[in-house]
Amino acid sequence: MDKVGGKWLIEKYNLYLVQPLRVESYIAKSRKTDITFDFKEQHFTESFRPEDTIPGHLVFMLKHEEVHLEMMARLFNVIEPAVLEEWINDESTGSYARRVGFFYEWMTGRKLSNEDVTQGNYVEALEPKKYFVAQQVNQIRRWRVRDNMPGNAEFCPIVYLSDNVRKAQSYDCNKALVGLEERFGTDVLMRSSVWLTIKESRASFAIEHEEDQEDRIKRFAMVMENRCGELQNPLSIPELESLQKEILGESALSYGVRRSPVFVGHSSGYRDVVDYIAPHWHDVPDQLIGLAESLNRTRGSATILRAAVASFGFVYIHPMADGNGRISRFLVNDILRRDGAVPKPFILPISATITHSSTARVGYDSSLEMFSKPLMKRYVHEYRFGSTETYEDGVESNFHFRSYKEAMFAWKYPNLTSHVEYLGNVIQQTIEEEMHNEALYIRNVYRARSALKQIVEAPDVTLDIIISSVWQNKRLTNVIRKKHPKLNDEVKAEKIVNAVLFAFKSDHSEGMPDVGQDVQSEDDSSDLIFR
Repeated sequence: MDKVGGKWLIEKYNLYLVQPLRVESYIAKSRKTDITFDFKEQHFTESFRPEDTIPGHLVFMLKHEEVHLEMMARLFNVIEPAVLEEWINDESTGSYARRVGFFYEWMTGRKLSNEDVTQGNYVEALEPKKYFVAQQVNQIRRWRVRDNMPGNAEFCPIVYLSDNVRKAQSYDCNKALVGLEERFGTDVLMRSSVWLTIKESRASFAIEHEEDQEDRIKRFAMVMENRCGELQNPLSIPELESLQKEILGESALSYGVRRSPVFVGHSSGYRDVVDYIAPHWHDVPDQLIGLAESLNRTRGSATILRAAVASFGFVYIHPMADGNGRISRFLVNDILRRDGAVPKPFILPISATITHSSTARVGYDSSLEMFSKPLMKRYVHEYRFGSTETYEDGVESNFHFRSYKEAMFAWKYPNLTSHVEYLGNVIQQTIEEEMHNEALYIRNVYRARSALKQIVEAPDVTLDIIISSVWQNKRLTNVIRKKHPKLNDEVKAEKIVNAVLFAFKSDHSEGMPDVGQDVQSEDDSSDLIFR
């Protein structure tokens, strides 16, 4: 079988990609398509064979495969522009020639010698039916191309509209929250939001294995509550530095945008293992501008897609001296609130979903590794630990990476398709499970509390301790009895236990005090969570 399209171009010009092609094509005896996870192999018959030229295979790729910006950028870096200039002169009104001319100049910043195109209808740079594209479109008269790229040349993510991305695109967070409000009542849902903000903060620290830092958790929760959706441009350097100081507090050793090398890694035995290398510090400001431009240009489109681009784009740029992970997760709720998808005061506890189980945590790590693993595989021999240097921001580091310029093609143009799919699933699970369960718990506590007040007199905080203990142990424990001797009355104790178990057993309101809004009659005993 003969390789065609992107695969042919890669092998012909020795292009070493960080991000592998998601689609590979071959000329074979019969048509066939095999799909394995995110990879597609296509077989085409002889009638589809393109000319063995750069234009021929570029057109094949644009027609039958996926746009791969990293590959195109690397190709444009090694070929003579005359190859494209001659083709465009011959097919000046052709849509593919014009798009390639646009891509070349957009990526390289160099101008081809061709005259401006004066004929032909305007065509989109990216096909809106296939890709996440900008809502703010620029008409490029020179090529008669609509620049709908979801970013600029310094940072532009690619998101292919797979079935799972479309599912995330259509998911209505607000509608799902309204459904919870209709079921549990406004008061219950609002009270649950207070705890969920703290829960999100605690879980965010758990991701970074710092869940015991109570003061830091409360501080981050306050930032989440007060700052989400409030910053004019959360990716501008002044706003980021202000946000970082609020999150880190006064005791941090490093603030501001980094001006030194950084890597993410772990220790294995007696050696450091590098899991990810971030872009050169001199490129960080331009990349942040590109990420901000991406959010600006896509405003008005699918919120979850924008949130994924903001969060994962930020963590891959890794621009700050400290706090990158927390800021990246802050950005998810910031975009959701900014776009009106999640109204105040709700904070989606996505970190709680991520840390809910070891399997969920592995899913988060795997999503990050979709970019970091191939990057490290490509550049495993390009970094070393050597002499210690002191950098502009005062950081001392012995880490040296010699391929910043070469790797920039990948950092500029990450494919975030799988990241959107992952975050879409996390957000849906957060609302429909984490938030549902929290509201259910609070509603049931209300019911149990009201029932116990018919049996004993006690402040709510004491009743809540009794309720939690009874539900978890299915009895009044000796600890509770010792603390409250009046509960040693077996008749009273039995009434308390039955009241609590009944309140948590089901949604049936018969025999229970009227608390909040009416709810459906269905067994929710398997959905309970406890703090």
